[in-house]
Amino acid sequence: MTLTSGSHRTGPSTSADERAMLEGWLDYHRATLAWKCEGLAEEELRRRPLPPSELSLLGLVRHMAEVERYWFREIMLGEDLPDLYSTREDRDGDFHFSAEDTFAEAERVWRTEVERAREAAAGSSLDLVSKPESHHRGTAYSLRWVYTHMIEEYARHNGHADLLREQIDGAAGV
Repeated sequence: MTLTSGSHRTGPSTSADERAMLEGWLDYHRATLAWKCEGLAEEELRRRPLPPSELSLLGLVRHMAEVERYWFREIMLGEDLPDLYSTREDRDGDFHFSAEDTFAEAERVWRTEVERAREAAAGSSLDLVSKPESHHRGTAYSLRWVYTHMIEEYARHNGHADLLREQIDGAAGV
């Protein structure tokens, strides 16, 4: 599934094998986040309508780019990558953006990280386990666990996106 507008989202199969089911649910949630951002102006995507929360749709897209990158490339492949937005000094840097940061750039980075995540997982068994010494967490994770976690991560943040979108322009829906 490619990231498309919400009107073109396809629900995951109800009878696929485990791998196709996990990939289907993850792609569905990726498409849901894209849909929640669809049709909004830059100012609306940057808006933080639920104070004191710093959540914005722009921030959520930046956050999910980091999450895709972290779990599929840093954890599963053991890649040593530079920070995207968050740093040791600013753990919430994905939600802290300047006037120069744009949604178009964040979306490009997110879509790139989604494609790289797909490439990182392609052809690997769900039983593949990360090397605990390849990252700072020191824990081994199976690819199955990573898929399940990513579905949970998107589902949680898509709930945030629902609330943000409703506050921005009244749009609500699944």
